[in-house]
Amino acid sequence: MSRRTRLAALLLSGTVLTGCAEMNLFGHLAKSAVGGDEPPPPSASASTNYKVGKPYQVAGVWYYPQEDFAYDETGIASWYGPNFHAKLTANGETFDQNAVTAAHKTLQMPSVARVTNLENGRSIIVRINDRGPFVNGRILDLSRRSAQLLGMEGRGTAKVRVQILPEESRVLAGKLKPDNAGNEPKVASAAPRGSVSAESLPPPPGVKNNGGDNVTIASSVQPKRSGMTPESVEREVAAQEVKSVPVRPTSIYVQAGSYGRHDNANRMVARLSKVGKAQLQQVHVQGKTLFRVRLGPMTSVEEADRVLDSVVATGAEDARVVVD
Repeated sequence: MSRRTRLAALLLSGTVLTGCAEMNLFGHLAKSAVGGDEPPPPSASASTNYKVGKPYQVAGVWYYPQEDFAYDETGIASWYGPNFHAKLTANGETFDQNAVTAAHKTLQMPSVARVTNLENGRSIIVRINDRGPFVNGRILDLSRRSAQLLGMEGRGTAKVRVQILPEESRVLAGKLKPDNAGNEPKVASAAPRGSVSAESLPPPPGVKNNGGDNVTIASSVQPKRSGMTPESVEREVAAQEVKSVPVRPTSIYVQAGSYGRHDNANRMVARLSKVGKAQLQQVHVQGKTLFRVRLGPMTSVEEADRVLDSVVATGAEDARVVVD
Protein backbone atom coordinates (compact mmCIF):
# COMPACT_ATOMS: atom_id res chain seq x y z
CA MET A 1 0.00 0.00 0.00
CA SER A 2 1.39 3.35 -1.08
CA ARG A 3 3.68 5.55 1.04
CA ARG A 4 3.45 3.48 4.21
CA THR A 5 7.23 3.08 4.50
CA ARG A 6 7.56 6.83 4.60
CA LEU A 7 4.80 7.12 7.15
CA ALA A 8 6.51 4.59 9.39
CA ALA A 9 9.68 6.70 9.34
CA LEU A 10 7.70 9.81 10.26
CA LEU A 11 6.00 8.08 13.12
CA LEU A 12 9.20 6.61 14.50
CA SER A 13 10.87 10.03 14.35
CA GLY A 14 8.74 11.50 17.10
CA THR A 15 5.01 11.53 16.51
CA VAL A 16 3.06 13.12 19.36
CA LEU A 17 -0.24 11.55 20.35
CA THR A 18 -2.77 12.31 23.03
CA GLY A 19 -4.49 9.82 25.34
CA CYS A 20 -3.46 6.21 25.86
CA ALA A 21 -3.62 5.17 22.19
CA GLU A 22 -0.54 4.25 20.17
CA MET A 23 0.07 4.73 16.44
CA ASN A 24 0.26 1.77 14.13
CA LEU A 25 2.44 1.89 11.03
CA PHE A 26 -0.41 2.32 8.58
CA GLY A 27 -1.49 5.53 10.24
CA HIS A 28 -4.14 4.42 12.73
CA LEU A 29 -4.68 5.21 16.37
CA ALA A 30 -4.94 1.84 18.03
CA LYS A 31 -4.59 0.49 21.54
CA SER A 32 -2.42 -2.48 22.44
CA ALA A 33 -2.59 -5.67 20.42
CA VAL A 34 -4.74 -8.51 21.59
CA GLY A 35 -3.72 -12.07 20.81
CA GLY A 36 -1.72 -13.01 17.75
CA ASP A 37 -3.20 -13.88 14.40
CA GLU A 38 -6.36 -15.40 15.85
CA PRO A 39 -9.63 -14.04 14.45
CA PRO A 40 -11.50 -11.59 16.68
CA PRO A 41 -14.18 -13.01 18.96
CA PRO A 42 -17.84 -12.69 17.91
CA SER A 43 -18.45 -10.22 20.75
CA ALA A 44 -16.14 -7.64 19.18
CA SER A 45 -18.94 -5.69 17.52
CA ALA A 46 -20.48 -2.25 17.63
CA SER A 47 -21.73 -2.73 21.16
CA THR A 48 -18.50 -1.38 22.66
CA ASN A 49 -17.60 2.29 22.86
CA TYR A 50 -19.11 5.34 21.20
CA LYS A 51 -16.26 7.81 20.82
CA VAL A 52 -15.65 11.24 19.39
CA GLY A 53 -12.34 12.00 21.06
CA LYS A 54 -10.13 14.94 21.92
CA PRO A 55 -7.84 16.81 19.51
CA TYR A 56 -4.67 14.89 18.74
CA GLN A 57 -1.46 15.51 16.87
CA VAL A 58 0.27 13.27 14.33
CA ALA A 59 3.54 14.24 12.61
CA GLY A 60 2.99 17.88 13.54
CA VAL A 61 -0.61 18.04 12.27
CA TRP A 62 -3.57 18.61 14.60
CA TYR A 63 -6.82 16.71 14.03
CA TYR A 64 -10.16 17.74 15.56
CA PRO A 65 -12.68 14.89 15.93
CA GLN A 66 -16.32 15.90 15.87
CA GLU A 67 -19.79 14.53 15.29
CA ASP A 68 -20.75 15.20 11.68
CA PHE A 69 -23.99 13.75 10.35
CA ALA A 70 -23.71 15.61 7.02
CA TYR A 71 -20.22 14.52 5.97
CA ASP A 72 -19.82 14.19 2.19
CA GLU A 73 -16.34 14.20 0.64
CA THR A 74 -14.49 12.92 -2.40
CA GLY A 75 -10.84 11.93 -2.40
CA ILE A 76 -8.46 8.98 -2.37
CA ALA A 77 -9.04 5.88 -0.20
CA SER A 78 -6.51 3.23 0.76
CA TRP A 79 -6.87 -0.04 2.71
CA TYR A 80 -5.28 -1.93 5.61
CA GLY A 81 -5.57 -5.48 6.86
CA PRO A 82 -3.28 -8.37 7.85
CA ASN A 83 -0.83 -6.50 10.10
CA PHE A 84 -3.67 -5.23 12.28
CA HIS A 85 -6.06 -8.15 12.30
CA ALA A 86 -7.28 -8.91 15.86
CA LYS A 87 -5.79 -5.72 17.31
CA LEU A 88 -7.85 -2.97 18.89
CA THR A 89 -9.26 -0.03 16.97
CA ALA A 90 -9.29 3.54 18.24
CA ASN A 91 -12.69 3.09 19.93
CA GLY A 92 -11.84 -0.21 21.60
CA GLU A 93 -13.33 -2.67 19.12
CA THR A 94 -11.37 -5.60 17.73
CA PHE A 95 -10.28 -5.02 14.16
CA ASP A 96 -11.38 -7.72 11.74
CA GLN A 97 -9.89 -7.37 8.26
CA ASN A 98 -12.77 -9.51 6.94
CA ALA A 99 -15.47 -7.18 8.29
CA VAL A 100 -16.80 -4.23 6.31
CA THR A 101 -15.25 -1.36 8.26
CA ALA A 102 -13.10 1.73 7.73
CA ALA A 103 -10.92 4.30 9.48
CA HIS A 104 -11.40 8.08 9.35
CA LYS A 105 -9.39 10.89 10.94
CA THR A 106 -12.21 12.82 12.63
CA LEU A 107 -15.68 11.25 12.28
CA GLN A 108 -17.46 9.84 15.33
CA MET A 109 -17.05 6.11 15.97
CA PRO A 110 -18.93 4.02 15.21
CA SER A 111 -20.73 5.72 12.36
CA VAL A 112 -22.11 4.39 9.09
CA ALA A 113 -21.17 5.68 5.65
CA ARG A 114 -21.72 4.82 2.01
CA VAL A 115 -18.45 4.53 0.08
CA THR A 116 -18.57 4.66 -3.71
CA ASN A 117 -15.64 3.75 -5.94
CA LEU A 118 -15.80 6.50 -8.57
CA GLU A 119 -13.66 4.45 -10.94
CA ASN A 120 -15.89 1.38 -11.29
CA GLY A 121 -19.21 2.47 -9.74
CA ARG A 122 -19.21 -0.10 -6.90
CA SER A 123 -20.88 1.16 -3.73
CA ILE A 124 -21.03 -0.34 -0.22
CA ILE A 125 -21.99 0.63 3.33
CA VAL A 126 -19.21 0.55 5.95
CA ARG A 127 -18.90 1.02 9.71
CA ILE A 128 -16.25 3.56 10.71
CA ASN A 129 -14.58 2.38 13.91
CA ASP A 130 -10.93 3.45 13.71
CA ARG A 131 -8.68 6.49 13.24
CA GLY A 132 -6.56 7.05 10.14
CA PRO A 133 -5.10 7.11 7.59
CA PHE A 134 -2.45 9.71 8.46
CA VAL A 135 -1.00 9.90 4.97
CA ASN A 136 -1.37 13.14 3.06
CA GLY A 137 -3.99 12.88 0.37
CA ARG A 138 -6.04 10.00 1.86
CA ILE A 139 -9.51 10.52 3.29
CA LEU A 140 -10.37 6.93 4.28
CA ASP A 141 -8.67 3.63 5.05
CA LEU A 142 -10.82 0.60 4.32
CA SER A 143 -10.61 -2.88 5.76
CA ARG A 144 -9.32 -5.54 3.40
CA ARG A 145 -12.84 -6.92 2.87
CA SER A 146 -14.20 -3.45 2.09
CA ALA A 147 -11.43 -2.97 -0.46
CA GLN A 148 -12.27 -6.31 -2.06
CA LEU A 149 -15.95 -5.42 -2.34
CA LEU A 150 -15.08 -2.09 -3.93
CA GLY A 151 -12.71 -3.75 -6.40
CA MET A 152 -9.61 -1.82 -5.27
CA GLU A 153 -7.61 -4.38 -3.29
CA GLY A 154 -5.08 -5.02 -6.04
CA ARG A 155 -4.46 -1.37 -6.84
CA GLY A 156 -4.22 -0.25 -3.22
CA THR A 157 -5.98 3.08 -3.73
CA ALA A 158 -9.08 4.37 -5.50
CA LYS A 159 -10.99 7.59 -6.09
CA VAL A 160 -14.00 7.48 -3.80
CA ARG A 161 -16.94 9.41 -2.47
CA VAL A 162 -17.70 9.02 1.25
CA GLN A 163 -21.20 9.97 2.46
CA ILE A 164 -22.25 9.49 6.04
CA LEU A 165 -25.67 7.89 6.51
CA PRO A 166 -27.16 10.27 9.09
CA GLU A 167 -30.08 8.23 10.40
CA GLU A 168 -28.12 5.01 10.76
CA SER A 169 -25.25 6.87 12.41
CA ARG A 170 -27.60 8.62 14.85
CA VAL A 171 -29.12 5.27 15.80
CA LEU A 172 -25.69 3.94 16.74
CA ALA A 173 -24.83 7.12 18.59
CA GLY A 174 -28.09 7.03 20.51
CA LYS A 175 -27.37 3.54 21.78
CA LEU A 176 -23.70 3.90 22.54
CA LYS A 177 -23.18 7.56 23.47
CA PRO A 178 -22.18 8.14 27.10
CA ASP A 179 -24.87 9.59 29.34
CA ASN A 180 -24.97 13.25 30.29
CA ALA A 181 -22.49 12.64 33.07
CA GLY A 182 -19.86 11.56 30.56
CA ASN A 183 -17.03 13.75 29.35
CA GLU A 184 -17.14 12.88 25.67
CA PRO A 185 -17.23 16.17 23.70
CA LYS A 186 -19.32 16.58 20.58
CA VAL A 187 -16.77 18.96 19.04
CA ALA A 188 -13.18 18.99 20.18
CA SER A 189 -11.71 22.45 20.72
CA ALA A 190 -8.89 22.10 23.23
CA ALA A 191 -5.85 22.54 21.01
CA PRO A 192 -4.37 25.43 18.99
CA ARG A 193 -5.57 25.89 15.44
CA GLY A 194 -5.68 28.55 12.78
CA SER A 195 -8.71 29.70 10.84
CA VAL A 196 -9.80 27.19 8.23
CA SER A 197 -12.29 27.64 5.42
CA ALA A 198 -14.26 24.45 4.92
CA GLU A 199 -15.77 23.63 1.56
CA SER A 200 -18.26 20.89 0.79
CA LEU A 201 -17.81 19.50 -2.69
CA PRO A 202 -20.86 19.57 -4.97
CA PRO A 203 -22.40 16.27 -6.11
CA PRO A 204 -20.84 14.80 -9.25
CA PRO A 205 -22.74 16.21 -12.24
CA GLY A 206 -24.78 13.90 -14.39
CA VAL A 207 -24.97 11.02 -11.91
CA LYS A 208 -28.52 9.67 -11.82
CA ASN A 209 -30.23 6.52 -10.69
CA ASN A 210 -30.45 4.12 -13.62
CA GLY A 211 -33.10 1.89 -12.08
CA GLY A 212 -33.13 -1.46 -10.36
CA ASP A 213 -30.90 -1.74 -7.32
CA ASN A 214 -28.52 1.00 -8.44
CA VAL A 215 -27.83 3.83 -6.04
CA THR A 216 -28.18 7.55 -6.58
CA ILE A 217 -25.30 9.43 -4.99
CA ALA A 218 -26.48 12.91 -5.93
CA SER A 219 -27.15 13.87 -2.32
CA SER A 220 -25.95 12.96 1.14
CA VAL A 221 -29.45 13.53 2.51
CA GLN A 222 -31.05 10.14 2.93
CA PRO A 223 -34.80 9.54 3.35
CA LYS A 224 -35.76 9.03 6.98
CA ARG A 225 -36.45 5.39 7.78
CA SER A 226 -38.68 4.30 10.59
CA GLY A 227 -38.13 1.36 12.91
CA MET A 228 -34.34 1.32 12.75
CA THR A 229 -32.52 -0.15 15.74
CA PRO A 230 -28.80 -0.54 16.41
CA GLU A 231 -29.22 -4.25 15.70
CA SER A 232 -30.90 -3.62 12.35
CA VAL A 233 -28.16 -1.18 11.34
CA GLU A 234 -25.54 -3.79 12.24
CA ARG A 235 -27.38 -6.40 10.17
CA GLU A 236 -27.56 -4.02 7.21
CA VAL A 237 -23.81 -3.57 7.22
CA ALA A 238 -23.06 -7.27 7.86
CA ALA A 239 -25.38 -8.47 5.08
CA GLN A 240 -23.42 -6.38 2.63
CA GLU A 241 -24.80 -5.90 -0.87
CA VAL A 242 -22.57 -4.31 -3.47
CA LYS A 243 -24.55 -1.84 -5.53
CA SER A 244 -23.50 0.14 -8.56
CA VAL A 245 -23.80 3.65 -9.92
CA PRO A 246 -23.07 5.07 -13.36
CA VAL A 247 -19.41 5.91 -13.83
CA ARG A 248 -18.32 9.24 -15.28
CA PRO A 249 -14.80 10.60 -15.91
CA THR A 250 -13.20 12.19 -12.86
CA SER A 251 -9.92 14.00 -12.30
CA ILE A 252 -7.56 14.37 -9.34
CA TYR A 253 -6.51 17.82 -8.13
CA VAL A 254 -4.45 19.18 -5.27
CA GLN A 255 -6.43 21.94 -3.59
CA ALA A 256 -4.17 24.33 -1.70
CA GLY A 257 -7.04 26.14 -0.02
CA SER A 258 -10.49 27.69 -0.27
CA TYR A 259 -10.81 31.36 0.66
CA GLY A 260 -13.53 33.88 1.32
CA ARG A 261 -11.35 36.76 0.03
CA HIS A 262 -10.06 37.04 -3.51
CA ASP A 263 -6.80 38.70 -2.43
CA ASN A 264 -5.96 35.83 -0.07
CA ALA A 265 -6.51 33.35 -2.90
CA ASN A 266 -4.27 35.42 -5.18
CA ARG A 267 -1.49 35.38 -2.59
CA MET A 268 -1.68 31.59 -2.50
CA VAL A 269 -1.50 31.41 -6.31
CA ALA A 270 1.67 33.52 -6.19
CA ARG A 271 3.16 31.36 -3.42
CA LEU A 272 2.62 28.23 -5.52
CA SER A 273 4.36 29.62 -8.61
CA LYS A 274 7.46 27.49 -7.89
CA VAL A 275 5.34 24.35 -7.65
CA GLY A 276 3.25 24.83 -10.77
CA LYS A 277 0.56 26.91 -12.43
CA ALA A 278 -2.33 27.10 -9.99
CA GLN A 279 -5.94 27.70 -10.96
CA LEU A 280 -8.09 30.21 -9.11
CA GLN A 281 -11.77 29.23 -9.32
CA GLN A 282 -14.76 31.12 -7.99
CA VAL A 283 -17.45 28.80 -6.63
CA HIS A 284 -20.69 29.20 -4.72
CA VAL A 285 -21.18 26.85 -1.77
CA GLN A 286 -24.22 27.02 0.51
CA GLY A 287 -24.92 30.61 -0.48
CA LYS A 288 -21.32 31.77 0.00
CA THR A 289 -18.80 32.83 -2.63
CA LEU A 290 -15.44 31.08 -2.22
CA PHE A 291 -12.20 31.25 -4.16
CA ARG A 292 -10.40 27.94 -4.33
CA VAL A 293 -6.83 27.42 -5.48
CA ARG A 294 -6.01 24.14 -7.22
CA LEU A 295 -3.27 22.46 -9.22
CA GLY A 296 -4.06 19.78 -11.75
CA PRO A 297 -5.56 17.67 -13.09
CA MET A 298 -3.06 14.99 -12.08
CA THR A 299 -2.36 11.93 -14.17
CA SER A 300 -2.13 9.55 -11.18
CA VAL A 301 -2.40 9.23 -7.41
CA GLU A 302 1.40 9.08 -7.23
CA GLU A 303 1.70 12.43 -9.04
CA ALA A 304 -0.90 13.94 -6.73
CA ASP A 305 1.09 12.70 -3.71
CA ARG A 306 4.26 14.38 -4.97
CA VAL A 307 2.52 17.67 -5.76
CA LEU A 308 0.70 17.65 -2.42
CA ASP A 309 4.00 17.28 -0.57
CA SER A 310 5.39 20.26 -2.50
CA VAL A 311 2.31 22.37 -1.80
CA VAL A 312 2.39 21.59 1.93
CA ALA A 313 6.08 22.53 1.97
CA THR A 314 5.13 26.07 0.86
CA GLY A 315 3.14 26.48 4.07
CA ALA A 316 -0.29 25.42 2.80
CA GLU A 317 -0.87 22.97 5.68
CA ASP A 318 -4.57 22.48 4.86
CA ALA A 319 -3.89 21.37 1.28
CA ARG A 320 -5.62 18.16 0.25
CA VAL A 321 -6.28 15.89 -2.70
CA VAL A 322 -9.76 16.18 -4.21
CA VAL A 323 -11.58 14.29 -6.92
CA ASP A 324 -13.87 16.19 -9.26
